[in-house]
Amino acid sequence: MPEIRTFRCLPAALAVLTLLAPAALRAGDAPGHEAKPAKAAPEARKPVAAAEAPKPAARLEAQDPMDRLRERLAEKLGATKAAPTNPNVLRVATRAEADAGAAPAAKAATAATARPRPKPAESHAGHAAHWSYDGEGGPANWGAMKPEFAKCSTGTRQSPIDIRDGIRVQLDPVQFDYKPSGFRVIDNGHTVQVNVAAGNAIEVMGRRYELLQFHFHRPSEERIDGRQFDMVAHLVHKDLEGRLAVVAVLLDRGSAQPLVQTIWNNLPLEKGDEVPARGAIDLNTLLPPDPSYFTYMGSLTTPPCSEGVLWMVMKQPVSISPEQIAIFSRLYPMNARPIQSASGRLIKESN
Repeated sequence: MPEIRTFRCLPAALAVLTLLAPAALRAGDAPGHEAKPAKAAPEARKPVAAAEAPKPAARLEAQDPMDRLRERLAEKLGATKAAPTNPNVLRVATRAEADAGAAPAAKAATAATARPRPKPAESHAGHAAHWSYDGEGGPANWGAMKPEFAKCSTGTRQSPIDIRDGIRVQLDPVQFDYKPSGFRVIDNGHTVQVNVAAGNAIEVMGRRYELLQFHFHRPSEERIDGRQFDMVAHLVHKDLEGRLAVVAVLLDRGSAQPLVQTIWNNLPLEKGDEVPARGAIDLNTLLPPDPSYFTYMGSLTTPPCSEGVLWMVMKQPVSISPEQIAIFSRLYPMNARPIQSASGRLIKESN
């Protein structure tokens, strides 16, 4: 239904519409032609009050042919580009046209507000890769994985090292205070670890360190004058002040090692399971007959690579059978950290 937006000089405009109706109809019906605005009558007319304007409902009831003609001509005139300041032009706009004009802007505004924002890229900091011995989680990347692993890349007293040029001195032997103890075996995802009952300890340089656990690496992480061994056992101790001391027992191919076989007999079927073993183990049977050793200050060989660790590497290796090596290799073909720089550290060697 047409809606009258502006009424200026309505009587004069209606008179003009009546006179120009036939020509306007001919021009409007012809495709490609645009009706031209009619010139205003020279005589000025008084504006009609809003109350006198014909209501749309009344016009519908009349349905006079002339009224329909005037409305059609008014639509044609409303589509022309006549200047809006012309007082003799009757501008007519329908509600549908007004809505159509506003629709594109409304749709654009809705699209702008409804457009989904791109999700931020997922940060690997929230899902840091678990450390390992190869690939993205390998030793070269340990220091960047977590802030607490920073020493793995920035430390200056890291382990393991290639033990060379040790100073031969009279070192007090390590006093091993080991006794038969209950134990539990766990495959922790990095190695086979044995947690031993309390009561085992060592004394060295006037300090006593309690045994926490021991575990295995293949091949040996330590080297002596460039030589690497088939495996190594690390016995980790801690004193009352929290300082760590590690005894490294090198394992070389030869005859079967009874204590190692006891550990293998109690391997868990699943990683992360801690299996309580029947019986006891005596760690004295894992130690070499020769008590001589190398000692230096280093670090843990796994993250967080904490420094300030006292290392004692037994000079004489202990034999282990090829079959025992193969069993460990089924679980961990390689779990040794690469050699770290000695950085001018003092290495002592017992006579």
